Amino acid sequence: MEHFADRLTAAIKAKNAPVCVGLDPLIERLPKPFNRIAPIKDFEQYGSAVIEAVADLVPAIKINIAFFEPYGPSVVETYRQLTAIARQKGLLVIGDVKRADIGHTSAQYAKATLEGDSFEVADAATVNPYFGWDGVGPFVEAAQKNSRGVFVLVQTSNESASQVQGLTLQNGQTVCQHVATLVQEWAAASGRIGNSGYSCVGAVVSPRDLESTIKIRSLMPNCIFLVPGFGAQGRTADEVAKCFKPDGSGAIVAASRSVIFAYDEPKYKDRKDDWKGCIRDACINFVQSVNLVTRP
Repeated sequence: MEHFADRLTAAIKAKNAPVCVGLDPLIERLPKPFNRIAPIKDFEQYGSAVIEAVADLVPAIKINIAFFEPYGPSVVETYRQLTAIARQKGLLVIGDVKRADIGHTSAQYAKATLEGDSFEVADAATVNPYFGWDGVGPFVEAAQKNSRGVFVLVQTSNESASQVQGLTLQNGQTVCQHVATLVQEWAAASGRIGNSGYSCVGAVVSPRDLESTIKIRSLMPNCIFLVPGFGAQGRTADEVAKCFKPDGSGAIVAASRSVIFAYDEPKYKDRKDDWKGCIRDACINFVQSVNLVTRP
């Protein structure tokens, strides 16, 4: 199988869309055709419809397992089924699982998330770096072995992130910048960089301010950034543009609620019955807005 970063960069170029749609289903926000009391059936049908609506527009979809887990193992299996449906549609799938633990436990998480030939296994996974290499290493090794990818949390989009990520260390770096330095070291290790110049080890980076975003970008030249926070979380296209390199490469922007629940937006109020069309139009607008500020 081709190197993950090469597959992702090629898919972005093929679709002319450096974006991915996040699938974060909420039972109470599903459109009228669904009864909102049967998450197994509803999530599968709704998720399949979202994938169908955006599959020709974007290179990847990010599926957040947290929105499936409250409903038990049967709905978690729906997460895997939607992964398979998306991959069969030619989309890369990022499993938004944010896993990590001490080494032997992390190895099991990595095995469940990134190993195997089934379409139900995601192409990449998000990982928490708080355990250091003990927690991240098993995921990186599984990704490298199976031609898959890892996105390590570096700068997140939540408001209180600065309570930890913004702390200044004795060397003058913030915690966030120190983690970025570590991730680049992991990314640049032997055998991890593809022909694209990017590694199978990427980073989750949400733009918080211009200075910090530029600094983090400079610290991780071989890492593709998965960029959350666009749309419903308030990050603008101009802000996420700073996560890209000058040539327009090196990042993929994620949007979830602003796309998948577009039918709830006031501008679509007269199209409630055409909820799939609303999702598709919102996705087209998402792609266009990011392309407008990232193309050299």
